[in-house]
Amino acid sequence: MTWNGTTSAPPPVTFPLYYSPRDSLIDGVSDHTLALAAPVLAYWLLSAIFHLLDTSEWKWLDAYRIHESSEVKARNLASRSQVVKAVLFQQVIQTLLGYYWIAGKESVAGMDHAVAMLRVSDTMESILRLVVGDVLVGEILKGGALVYYTYWWAIPIAQLLFGMFIIDTWQYFLHRLMHNNKTLYKHFHSVHHRLYVPYAFGALYNHPVEGFVLDTMGAGIAEALSGMSVRQATFLFVISTFKTVDDHCGYSLPFDPLQWMTGNTADYHDIHHQVVGIKSNFAQPFFTHWDVMLGTRMTRKDIEMHRKKVAEKTL
Repeated sequence: MTWNGTTSAPPPVTFPLYYSPRDSLIDGVSDHTLALAAPVLAYWLLSAIFHLLDTSEWKWLDAYRIHESSEVKARNLASRSQVVKAVLFQQVIQTLLGYYWIAGKESVAGMDHAVAMLRVSDTMESILRLVVGDVLVGEILKGGALVYYTYWWAIPIAQLLFGMFIIDTWQYFLHRLMHNNKTLYKHFHSVHHRLYVPYAFGALYNHPVEGFVLDTMGAGIAEALSGMSVRQATFLFVISTFKTVDDHCGYSLPFDPLQWMTGNTADYHDIHHQVVGIKSNFAQPFFTHWDVMLGTRMTRKDIEMHRKKVAEKTL
């Protein structure tokens, strides 16, 4: 192995701000246990915050509600107790399966980062020799900065984005199939659409089979294909959970950072839960690229145009 284009030994590893070399991030809780518990805690924590907003009498919130508060109970076909029981059941299944899935994964704290960075350096050197030739390789790799930022920043960010892409792809095509296949919709996906007006802790209100296939399997496949460590997987699972809850929260909040990420917001997903948009906006939870590319994207402007056309025909 080489370092900086030479055979010299690598310097001691300097960790970035986001990384902790401790065996576990939380004392007494292994990283594997945290990976299983964190998404569940994230789900109910964010749901509790939105439930507080739902039950408050703060008038300023009215400007940001997608639906009137009275619509939630009046137009939904599932009681809140049914929703809570279904979500908890899905999370129990998710946790049990996750235990066996993640048990053999290596925690990032147990990795030899110096050796791993040497491998990255070797790979980069081989690629650079092909691109720029032998003369410039030493200058480009000199000091190790390029290797450092590639290892600690570029690769983890690429893994995260790829994991998000896998989740989006898995969910888009399965979600769309469940709407286009009458049998799948009737026996499985129609359960989720009993919430005509979505709210936060109903985000994972699904048939157990759908919950396993769409959510649990999708996250597991994304983690595996992206080659994430346990801690990276934990972050992906938590941000995915936060985004799923936020997409069902029922508020269009300009100060909500989760609604700054992409156009896939609570308002965007709310359209899918309405009759006019039920065959649109399948993308979830992160980006809308599949809806855009495959012609299934619907906006509020599209709805207004649709209503105008219907009104004109009835005149």
